[in-house]
Amino acid sequence: MAKILLAEDERAVSEFVTRALIHHGHSVKPVYDGSAALAALGAEPYDLLLTDIVMPGLDGIALALKASKDHPDMKILLMTGFSAERQRAHNLEALVHRVIMKPFTLDEIATAVVETLAA
Repeated sequence: MAKILLAEDERAVSEFVTRALIHHGHSVKPVYDGSAALAALGAEPYDLLLTDIVMPGLDGIALALKASKDHPDMKILLMTGFSAERQRAHNLEALVHRVIMKPFTLDEIATAVVETLAA
């Protein structure tokens, strides 16, 4: 399936999403902040960046902007639990396939990933 970089600072959410995506046949590398995600992107290629918007340090929007510039063929999917952050990501429509709202089910995140990869 796909090689996915998951940037999520909440460990429980990261573990939930990682398990769900591995169950659906994907390879997942979890990292816990935007800086670690940038380092991972510099080390190897990924098909998809799945990132939380609200993270300490480098947030998901700044990460998406940098990642899309450096890796234009990589798909980007954002997650957030805050409606205001979803609106903030609205300006990134050309770079980001979708913003999925937390909480989500295993099937919802798996479907969002499949749709993003197919876009």
